Amino acid sequence: MVMGLIETIILGLIQGLTEFIPISSSGHLVIAQNFFSGASDHLFLEWINIGTMLALITYFWRRIWGIIQDVTVKRNFRLARNILITSVPAGVVGFVLSGFIEDSAFFGSLIVVAITLFVIGIVMIILEKLPRLSDVKNGEALSSRRSLLVGLAQMLALIPGVSRSGSTIIAGRLSGLSSKEAAEYSFLASLPLMAGVTLKIFLQDSQYLADNFSMLILSNTIAFISGILAIGFLLRYLANHSLAIFGWYRVSLAAVLSVVVLLQ
Repeated sequence: MVMGLIETIILGLIQGLTEFIPISSSGHLVIAQNFFSGASDHLFLEWINIGTMLALITYFWRRIWGIIQDVTVKRNFRLARNILITSVPAGVVGFVLSGFIEDSAFFGSLIVVAITLFVIGIVMIILEKLPRLSDVKNGEALSSRRSLLVGLAQMLALIPGVSRSGSTIIAGRLSGLSSKEAAEYSFLASLPLMAGVTLKIFLQDSQYLADNFSMLILSNTIAFISGILAIGFLLRYLANHSLAIFGWYRVSLAAVLSVVVLLQ
């Protein structure tokens, strides 16, 4: 797949901003790729995952180092255990269905994106009215069962338009976390999956990197910079606000996208 400079820049920017803001990076990238080239390139979406993974590591390096020290020095495995539990469902399903996800037209469908944008958007709008199981201080304080609940929500994010951050923040909120703590836990729990995807593409699809090296360097650099900005923005925003504004955005975009699909 050959991309122009403008397309490469825009897709990198979309990846960086929407991977962490809960409006669905996969959904926006599918929309953008269909607009530019008429089809979705799933492999490209996996490769620009690297920039946002590095943005997460850079932003949370102190927290990550703290988790490593908890495990190796303090023998406190609770947060690491919870992150592992949360990562397993999406990791297993993504591995087993990787061929189907990459080849199926379902995962590049604008109709699917419109539906999932709308459904998750509605959930975000009404989220504050839904019961929280209890007040949980942070991700370390989650029980194994609630960590698994967040993991099941993360598994649903394999469907474009759902939003990994959106689905896991919603599940975290329902599990008792505040919006800000749910977002932070969501980001930390995404790192094992991002690392797994990165390892897979280096082992299986390195030729794609060789064929599109300049394009991928540029898009990942942009995704890295915009990703760091997006993480900081969302954590500050959720300290005092709910997810509702993102829900309204999703519903509005779903409506516009539905009209576009119907007129095609």
